[in-house]
Amino acid sequence: MSKMTIQDILALVQKPSRYLGFEVNRITKPWDDVDLHVALAFPDLYEIATSHFGIQILYSLLNAKNDILAERVFAPGMDMEAQLREKKLPLCSLESKVSLKQFDIIGFSLLYELNYTNMVNMLDLSDIPFFSHARSHTDPLVIGGGPCMCNPEPVADFFDAIVVGDGEPVILQMTDAWKAWRKAGAGDRRQLLKSWSQIKGVYIPSFFEVTTDSGGKQRLIARQSDYQYVDRAVVSSLDDLPVPPSPIIPFGKPIHDRLRMEIARGCTRGCRFCQAGMIYRPVRERHPQHIVSAVEKALTQTGYEDLSLLSLSTGDYSCIAPLMKAIMAFGERDHVAISLPSLRAGSLTPELMELIKKVRKTGFTIAPEAGSQRLRDVINKNITEQDIVETVENAFSMGWQVIKLYFMIGLPTETQDDIQAIVDLVIRIQRLAKQKTRRGKINVSIATFVPKPHTPFQWEPQIPLEEAMQKLNWLKDRLSASNIHVKWQDPRVSIVEGVWARGDRRLNQVLVDAWQSGCRFDGWTEFFNYERWMSIFKRAAIDPRTYADGFLDIGDKLPWDHIRIGVDRQFLEQERTNALDEVITLDCRHGKCSGCGVCDFKVLKPISFHNLENPIVTDQPMAEAAPLETTTKYRVRFSKMGLARYIGHLEMIKIFTRSLRRAKIPVKYSRGFHPMPKISFMDTLPTGMQSEAEQMILSLTTAMDPADIVRKLGPQMPDGIDIYGCERYTRRDQSDLRDHVHYRVELKDGFFAQNDLDYFFTQSPGTIERSTKKGKIVQIDLKKAIKHIDIIDSQHARMTLEMVDKRVVRPAHIMRFIFRLNDPQINTAIITKRKADYV
Repeated sequence: MSKMTIQDILALVQKPSRYLGFEVNRITKPWDDVDLHVALAFPDLYEIATSHFGIQILYSLLNAKNDILAERVFAPGMDMEAQLREKKLPLCSLESKVSLKQFDIIGFSLLYELNYTNMVNMLDLSDIPFFSHARSHTDPLVIGGGPCMCNPEPVADFFDAIVVGDGEPVILQMTDAWKAWRKAGAGDRRQLLKSWSQIKGVYIPSFFEVTTDSGGKQRLIARQSDYQYVDRAVVSSLDDLPVPPSPIIPFGKPIHDRLRMEIARGCTRGCRFCQAGMIYRPVRERHPQHIVSAVEKALTQTGYEDLSLLSLSTGDYSCIAPLMKAIMAFGERDHVAISLPSLRAGSLTPELMELIKKVRKTGFTIAPEAGSQRLRDVINKNITEQDIVETVENAFSMGWQVIKLYFMIGLPTETQDDIQAIVDLVIRIQRLAKQKTRRGKINVSIATFVPKPHTPFQWEPQIPLEEAMQKLNWLKDRLSASNIHVKWQDPRVSIVEGVWARGDRRLNQVLVDAWQSGCRFDGWTEFFNYERWMSIFKRAAIDPRTYADGFLDIGDKLPWDHIRIGVDRQFLEQERTNALDEVITLDCRHGKCSGCGVCDFKVLKPISFHNLENPIVTDQPMAEAAPLETTTKYRVRFSKMGLARYIGHLEMIKIFTRSLRRAKIPVKYSRGFHPMPKISFMDTLPTGMQSEAEQMILSLTTAMDPADIVRKLGPQMPDGIDIYGCERYTRRDQSDLRDHVHYRVELKDGFFAQNDLDYFFTQSPGTIERSTKKGKIVQIDLKKAIKHIDIIDSQHARMTLEMVDKRVVRPAHIMRFIFRLNDPQINTAIITKRKADYV
């Protein structure tokens, strides 16, 4: 009997395409042909993980080395975890389905503290000891990275090494050191850790000893005199870094289902609450010419119809207007929409809005953070209410219908007047919306402020839960107008997040206790359990207010003081004083240096291109008015076999849409607000059913040789989808759609019994009930649907089924009604729609 694999349980879980691993542009290498195997781990679901740009960068960077293989692994869903544990299967990488325990290095990207329990779960599912001191030489080395690691102490004991700062140069130095260590015999791991500790940006937690002072606070003592601090690794120029030329195109519906291009790193606006604005300094813009070239190539390699320009403050990019114009030179022609996800009020000009809406209007979010000007000055937001109002007015005037506003409660020095100011500002914008558009809507998002390390507010207390709930409920009651929709983050989530954000190593064992208590996906509302967390802290004798109350003495030793991210502590202290005095600090990008201490102005300094006279040279002509289009239709024939049967119908639409774009086949698009390619499928298969004979109708603006369509489209399809035919299609061909379909069924569990079939045909008509799209219940006579059934043996059958009253009957209906198979038996069966009649 063959050994069970993860592929055998895909039929038993929701969204099985999360675990397929054969997406377009993924990279595979023979396992034995490389020296080093790296698993890039992200402790959240596939839809979140595949949207993380950092994973794309590291995946491309590592796999560019011939002797390194890098594969992905993400947190399994709760249903998949249950199946893995029941079947005693390990968590595997997506590409090769190899257990994580067989990799040499596992690198976790940690972007959110409430993903920590998923990290522990992934280690357990891989049979890897949690703590670094418990691992043997046969276990992988476990590395952590990401913004959470600017205070790594709450999870420090889990990692052999931690990367602080920009990971691109560090990870290659670490892999070189690993290869040298392995070549020398791969002796004591401490020798490798010692080598890694010499790399800027690498923190080795075991090289620090934990002590407790008389007040019960933890202190870290360096075990080595030459390794007392860890300095953040910083890439001095983004133009020295390659851009992923062919990003993986995920299955399913990732939260960012578009091409993502980092145009700048770092922000010097100086918002005092913003950790990213401090730990990613200085501003380093990518040259606009490099961006345009990279975008054009990546769009060609992916077929994406949406592009997102990434930066902490995209509107501040110095050449944003010329950049947008250059991209739209080919973007408008190719129906590519551009979104700018991080815009400040005042930076989104009418010129930019006009460029964005040329293809379609993408999302529009403004983050005032605070309602009053006084509190915006405290947090150094550096925008006025007039900036906000003018930006919103422009957006509504240019056709946007929905504006999202983001606010925080619990900011330092906040008063009730500041809370009232949120209401006043939203109402003012609501009135403006009514003046500009009948359908204008305001979406208000409210979160509770969590003080983070390495910011001017790192010492401040976090407001208690009761106060946060009171303020939130007060706002909800007063923002209840019909065209105002209020969403909020649960303040209880913020309380737990705050503990992990400013915690120390006392929390390492608490994390294991939380995982053992069932904590998973704590950032997801449906899984978060506040009472369970409070019980866990209580059992561990941990008072959350110990961390939430902050640090009363600004001279206190902080748990993360050994991590030097580049910003001087004196600067943070002065910014805290400025906040309390309501004094603003100007952006140093183009003006006076604010003295944060990050730049040496030799190797590391701000990089922007605001002085370029001709920032972009392109051979691409600006898109011209589209000529009158003709329409030629084709029928494309294809099969969907093997693991491709777990690709759902909506996923198939995206796969074909993007494959057609990559193949440069001139698809016709609909008109209107959101142009869509004119393609349609002649049958919609249930997820899990494979087919030898599928058909798609395709409308083109230019006639093509059908053989050329097959030749161009075929290589663009993922594994399991084979394009084998194409011909011209007219309305007369609609009658060619068969009213009966042939199937072959192979059971993995259960059996076909001839007695059941004989009984069915000798009894009264067997009817099943089906729900229509409108919710109406209709009855279908299965005897009319069955043209032929042939039981080959107890595990195999062939069926020919017909439509009844224009309603499709599937083998699953027959299997359930006649052979009394249950859902797991039906779901694990291999059902194949046949190309031709069987003999």
